[in-house]
Amino acid sequence: MKACVIGASGYTGRELVRLLIGHPKIDLSVVTSRSLDGQPVEKIIPQVVGLTDGLTFSNPSIDELCTKDNLEIFFLALPHGTAASYAIELLKAKKKVIDLSADFRLNSAETYHEFYGEEHPAKELLLEAQYGLPELHELNWEKSKLIASPGCYPTSILIPLAPTLESGLVEESGIVVNSMSGISGAGRNLSEKLLYCERNENASAYGLPKHRHLSEIEEQLSLFSNGQIVLSFHPHLSPMNRGICTTISAPVCEQTEISEIYEVWQQRYGSCSFVNILPSGTFPETSHVVGSNRIDISAHIDARTQRFVFCSAEDNLIKGAGGQAIQSMNICEGFEESTGLL
Repeated sequence: MKACVIGASGYTGRELVRLLIGHPKIDLSVVTSRSLDGQPVEKIIPQVVGLTDGLTFSNPSIDELCTKDNLEIFFLALPHGTAASYAIELLKAKKKVIDLSADFRLNSAETYHEFYGEEHPAKELLLEAQYGLPELHELNWEKSKLIASPGCYPTSILIPLAPTLESGLVEESGIVVNSMSGISGAGRNLSEKLLYCERNENASAYGLPKHRHLSEIEEQLSLFSNGQIVLSFHPHLSPMNRGICTTISAPVCEQTEISEIYEVWQQRYGSCSFVNILPSGTFPETSHVVGSNRIDISAHIDARTQRFVFCSAEDNLIKGAGGQAIQSMNICEGFEESTGLL
């Protein structure tokens, strides 16, 4: 199956390229980047030296991509707004599209405008897109040829929290989330605040009180509850290259026991390839998941405040981005879910 990655110069795009080159069912035929046009892929991504068969970065027009009959699936590793313009034309050409931007993660154009500050460029596609979190949503190409791959922070929050809301084990109000992300989560761009001397030995909150991912988090959690979820989300940049560590504090509902949380998780995730449920009393660590498509989760109870504390850790560039997109593709194509990801 021939694939294309559009926008492969960033951290997420490079991880996608690396993983797809090693995927036994995929022939990565086109890798685009305006800034790297003409450069050999293995020169820019040395992890794939000897595996690319001379593949180079190119900068074809959207019309050229749409008319390449042999290309079946496209991964969009582009900024929001730009991704939608590509998705529109590719879908018209009957291509399969997995978008890693925020353009199709929300159902509401109004919410998109509120959080992203601009009109949605393809409102008609919002309800068509599948939300690509395989552990919580059933995916297949018959529903739609467009998959919106979730954000890194939402993935770390939705997996531990959604089943507990759905089962009524935690209260729907008073939820507080704190997340720490590696610097790669801020993207691969020139910015003074991302310079080594600014970030080394330095952690800081950002995007408060209304980080863009909050829209996605609340909308998805509301699908698993009886009402509209409103929560506090506090993201932080941490002095590490990659990884996300999240803690979720949620009020206990009617004396729920910690064992009930684990029962619900086991029912939902017991057969999932990439969710690792840790015992209560142990804590997920980013160093244990970096480089993998796995998310580690654990639950704890604070008897003093009658609140559960859920913890998670993931690689923001793999389970939080490129790996999860490939996981969704594997499912929709009928491949083994873990193909190319172990």
